[in-house]
Amino acid sequence: MKTIQVYDKPMCCSTGVCGPEVDPILPQFAADLDWLKNQGHHVERYNLAQQPQAFIDNKSIHQVLSTEGTDSLPVIVIDGEIVSRKAYPTRDALAALVNGSPTKQLLPVAKASGGCCGTSGCC
Repeated sequence: MKTIQVYDKPMCCSTGVCGPEVDPILPQFAADLDWLKNQGHHVERYNLAQQPQAFIDNKSIHQVLSTEGTDSLPVIVIDGEIVSRKAYPTRDALAALVNGSPTKQLLPVAKASGGCCGTSGCC
């Protein structure tokens, strides 16, 4: 299993729902991180406003902040390697980063014409 570390911009909380303007991406990203945890991965999340020492202790993150500033946040690190900057990845993107390929739909989907394989029903 992978270790995923998220280095967030300074904010009041990880979901972003406690501020004056709620960014809808933040609650979805928090749910996606919970999904990764349920898959067995280890997830750590650091907020610059609440845990600045974590940003100093990680040399790669410290260097990114020193050269690019907080506009580089969020930074996503998987097993010690920076894999994403400046945006929160979608669940599919996270799955691709963790597993090496995007999630795939495993079940057939019924078509409007009937059945999953056409008018004759499922194959």
